[in-house]
Amino acid sequence: INAEYGEAVVSTQSTGALVMKSGKFTIGYRSTLKSIRQGKSKLIIIANNTPALRKSEIEYYCMLAKVGVHHYSGNNIDLGTACGKYFRVGCLCITDPGDSDIIRSMPSE
Repeated sequence: INAEYGEAVVSTQSTGALVMKSGKFTIGYRSTLKSIRQGKSKLIIIANNTPALRKSEIEYYCMLAKVGVHHYSGNNIDLGTACGKYFRVGCLCITDPGDSDIIRSMPSE
């Protein structure tokens, strides 16, 4: 693992933890799609082992709603741990970043 990759993962986890404390978010596929349709979402984070059809559907909704998508480098267990939860998280929707600058810090794809 090179240093740049490791640093990116750590910064994503620390800003993610800040969102969990101060911001608003929804966890899960159905609630993520619901918040994209309602126009509330600012950023979507998808785990790397999310099924391809589900991932492409979320990306399609995000493209229509002009919402940013970040592909998390870890699997759903890692994403759940990064959120401070004790369960697996396949996708995460940030509706309000709070004190965090996670939306500005994500590289645009």
